[in-house]
Amino acid sequence: MITGALKSKLDRVWDAFWSGGISNPLEVIEQITYLLFIRRLDDLQTLAEKKARFGGGAIEDPVFLDGQNHLRWSVFKNSSSEVMYRTVSEEVFPFLRDLGTRFGGDGSTYSVHMKDARFTIPTPALLSRVVDMLDDIPMEARDTNGDLYEYMLSKIASAGTNGQFRTPRHIIDLMVKMTAPQPMDEICDPACGTAGFLVAASEYIRDSHADALLDTTQRSHFHRSMFHGYDFDSTMLRIGSMNMLLHGVESPDIRYRDSLSEGASADAEKYSLILANPPFAGSLDDKSTSKDLQRTVKTKKTELLFVALFLKLLKPGGRAAVIVPDGVLFGSSKAHRTLRKILVEDQKLDAVVKLPSGVFKPYAGVSTAILFFTKTNSGGTEDVWFYDVQADGFSLDDKRSPSEANDLPDVLARWQNLEAETSRVRTDRSFLVPKADIAAQGYDLSLNRYKEIEYDEVEHRSPLDIIADIEQLESEIAEGLDELKAMLS
Repeated sequence: MITGALKSKLDRVWDAFWSGGISNPLEVIEQITYLLFIRRLDDLQTLAEKKARFGGGAIEDPVFLDGQNHLRWSVFKNSSSEVMYRTVSEEVFPFLRDLGTRFGGDGSTYSVHMKDARFTIPTPALLSRVVDMLDDIPMEARDTNGDLYEYMLSKIASAGTNGQFRTPRHIIDLMVKMTAPQPMDEICDPACGTAGFLVAASEYIRDSHADALLDTTQRSHFHRSMFHGYDFDSTMLRIGSMNMLLHGVESPDIRYRDSLSEGASADAEKYSLILANPPFAGSLDDKSTSKDLQRTVKTKKTELLFVALFLKLLKPGGRAAVIVPDGVLFGSSKAHRTLRKILVEDQKLDAVVKLPSGVFKPYAGVSTAILFFTKTNSGGTEDVWFYDVQADGFSLDDKRSPSEANDLPDVLARWQNLEAETSRVRTDRSFLVPKADIAAQGYDLSLNRYKEIEYDEVEHRSPLDIIADIEQLESEIAEGLDELKAMLS
């Protein structure tokens, strides 16, 4: 946890950005990201210098060449604000853009994402203030660095233009703990954004399998081949890469890619774990969408195509935890039914965890669920576990204030002891549903299709529950109309 004093200082810097004319939260984070990266480069050079002095040799792979010493953080931070501003804007940022052509090793992943670096801090005074604040943070403290970045990311308060919005950290943590990443997993998020899922997975590995990182091979795997993330937003790639770096992952595979395009085919059956909250942006152009995915499920809807993509990317035996809009669970189109049938009959559908509709506020009020499934290519679904989450530890309005009501610890505890769930009845918060019952319902995965409501419960239902039911009914009607229009056309 970062201290209240540091939060207050960061808030003041954030306010200074806004008053200085930078009102886009992503741009603020991006500029701070560049500065953190510049400081990281200076730290790498310092380590190389110490190693050279200790060994009595020359510096290996120097970051800064002869004549570039003034570009180092430790040097320009002591300059006047005007000199610092001129150095950073006219020399340091061109240096960053050129870095990818010559600098390898520890910084190679990050240098790729710095090739389009733009300096947009408007005044010398603001730059000096930000540099002073960042210089107070001990960069060797991985937890502090990560918490700092998480706090900055929490300030993103608007949805992205492509339907992306930040997944709450406590939801990410639940999904990671339920899938329990292992040291030799290859983990992917094909819509990684700020890399929240990958960061949480890396922290879980550190906490749960600390001994594994003592092994040279596994440590190399952790830093260089365990974590994979794709996005087609270059700003998100820069932010996600730096998020991983500040959480102590040296060289993750964070790449530019439109995951639904033909290019994703190269990674078929590559990953053992997928954690994702893909964008729900409606429909895509047929011409830009992978033909392989459309052969699996004929649709233009991104939420369905992403689930098909996850099945394609997973190795046999690989598992996934993904957030989907409720329409995936009960949509009546042929594509919806086909995809659900594939999950139930051809693969192993493990669980459907229904989330309350306020979880993603203030970004969106969309009603969602988490699907847990395992790729088998040979079936295996016996009983599907359903859980009706009604509280997540925060209020379900736009304020999202902390609340004592929280079902998430119970979700994890019951998931880790599914044998005890066999005695649960369908009026309970969680229960198991046999595959035969799901098939009889046309592979409908909406919780309300199987949940039984007692009379007392009906009388005491909250307005939010009633609204969620109305939203589901509206979605079902809209899906039916879409299917009818498609048939008529």
